[in-house]
Amino acid sequence: MQQDPAPLTRHLRVHQDRGHTVLEFRGEIDIAAAVEIAPYLDRVTARPEVRLVIDLGHIEFFDCSGLRLLYRARSRTLDQDGELRLVCTHPLALRIMRVTGLSRLLPAHPTLDAALGQPEATSGTL
Repeated sequence: MQQDPAPLTRHLRVHQDRGHTVLEFRGEIDIAAAVEIAPYLDRVTARPEVRLVIDLGHIEFFDCSGLRLLYRARSRTLDQDGELRLVCTHPLALRIMRVTGLSRLLPAHPTLDAALGQPEATSGTL
């Protein structure tokens, strides 16, 4: 299988781990970062049965633009019969997800190992 090269952006790093594509969001995840991340996120989530982890372990700031990226990734991944897992311990991001209800649909794991150590099928339903 041909793998896209990891994008060279200051807000996104990509690697493979245990059969999952891991997207590490970095720095301030705001509107500018979302514009940078969205095209790659859309390419990855267009793949059938994608196994994706979004890792927010390296973020400094997270606003509604980041939330939109997560909702979009979840929706597109489920549309492709894929799987999405989330790594996050950032208090602001967790609060935003809890207030909006996304934390019920996409539970956060404290580490990449914890996310990948879970059984298959982690995304909730509406």
